[in-house]
Amino acid sequence: MNNTARAGGFFLHDRQFYRSLFHILALVALQNVINYSVNMADNIMLGSYSQPALSGAATVNQIFFLVQQLSLGVGDAFIVLGSQYWGQRRTEPIRGLAAAALRWAVVCGAVFFFACALAPRGILRLFTKDEAILLQGVAYLRILKYTFIPFFISATVMAILRSVETVRIAFVTSIVSLVVNVCINYVLIYGRFGAPELGVRGAAIGTLTARLLELSIVLGYAAHDRKKLHLFGPGFRHPDPLLASDFRKTAVPVILSQVLWGISVPMQTAILGHLSSDAIAANSVATTFYQYLKVVVIAESSAFGVVIGMTIGKGKTDEVKAAMRTLELMSLLIALILGGTLYLIRTPLLRLYELTPEALALADRLIVILCLVMVGMGYEMPICMGCLRGGGDTKFVLAMNMISTWAIVMPLSFASAFWWKWPVAAVVICIQSDQIFKCLPTFVRARHYNKWIKKLTR
Repeated sequence: MNNTARAGGFFLHDRQFYRSLFHILALVALQNVINYSVNMADNIMLGSYSQPALSGAATVNQIFFLVQQLSLGVGDAFIVLGSQYWGQRRTEPIRGLAAAALRWAVVCGAVFFFACALAPRGILRLFTKDEAILLQGVAYLRILKYTFIPFFISATVMAILRSVETVRIAFVTSIVSLVVNVCINYVLIYGRFGAPELGVRGAAIGTLTARLLELSIVLGYAAHDRKKLHLFGPGFRHPDPLLASDFRKTAVPVILSQVLWGISVPMQTAILGHLSSDAIAANSVATTFYQYLKVVVIAESSAFGVVIGMTIGKGKTDEVKAAMRTLELMSLLIALILGGTLYLIRTPLLRLYELTPEALALADRLIVILCLVMVGMGYEMPICMGCLRGGGDTKFVLAMNMISTWAIVMPLSFASAFWWKWPVAAVVICIQSDQIFKCLPTFVRARHYNKWIKKLTR
């Protein structure tokens, strides 16, 4: 490491830091893009099959979005602690934390499974009252619910491996999963090669098969890799109870933050779903593209959290400060690129869908709005959810999400949609506004290093 890094230069000049960062960022971004494509394959293929099938699957995906957010919470809570131990190259505590994290993953997956098994139609009616959409959504959910527990376990194991800079296996797994899902979709949605035409149920079968394959590959790798972590070795089978307590203290605010924010997103979609069928179809299409690029921002958050945690674990405070400034500039540049990209590709991508002219025109307007939202989110999410939370400042992230989402965004969204009767585009602006105004408190908090740089290892 050169003298600039040691002296606390404004930006970090540690080559190993950048190698770790870009290695994790590139592979996690690609893995997230491919992993998201498993669900997007259902979206695009069903979009060319029928609009009710597309809207039904999109409605169910609001539930799966909650599953993803909760799994991210479990994984991110692990990364906060695990990356600091990895910065010290201590693997036995990491295995003990992994045992606790996987228990949480199984319990969370089971909660979603039983909720959707007991009241699938009642849950979906929270998002739409259209009977045609409900019929398709229930058929999709009856099969998709079996993916919840496998997905929770796979996502948690991938986060455990990511905390020790092992990310290639998740990338490879996602490629295999995508290929399998697309092939099964093609055969079962449309009834190719003599198979029955199952429509939305065929898409769900493809997704379930892909998720089960992901689980088997990731667990097989973790069980046989003894070079770095040896996940199921000493420390996993008989974990220290203190580590389970540490994980619980970290996990509760992280998971609660993800859940409170995650619940708001389907509720926001439900607001649009109660306006018109064109609104839910247009929002589904627009947010599909937005979410596709958002996975890059999520990858930034994960990578930033790992490298910040590793740097804190090494006990080098000056480097942590320089790293924060470096990552802030990087996140802003990437945000501008993503917003511009979304704007440029919107027209050719909209041609993939067979929707009414009104729904297509509305989708175009919503994408333009989301281009601006992307810039704000591209800065605040990696810094807040990545650096600040990765540094141990989990309570600030929880407080900001609670206030911004539930005290500002949700009341404003409901009022604009149902009281003031604003146009759909204006309602979407209200729904997404938190991604802009959270930038200022995130920037201010990042300047108070003593409040978020916390060493959590024993």
